[in-house]
Amino acid sequence: MKDKFERHKQPWTAAEIDKLHTLAKKGMALKAIAKALTRSEESVKTRAKADGLSIAKLR
Repeated sequence: MKDKFERHKQPWTAAEIDKLHTLAKKGMALKAIAKALTRSEESVKTRAKADGLSIAKLR
């Protein structure tokens, strides 16, 4: 079941982008990054791809 996100279509702030880069470089999983940023996994994945970041896969 999908969680309801109140921040639908909100622009990314510079602080959120910095945090995304930091967490992605630490090797955190997509789900953990999305929860830390209070954004959907799809939103995080799209932004990471746009910034040329790779998100760790859970195994």
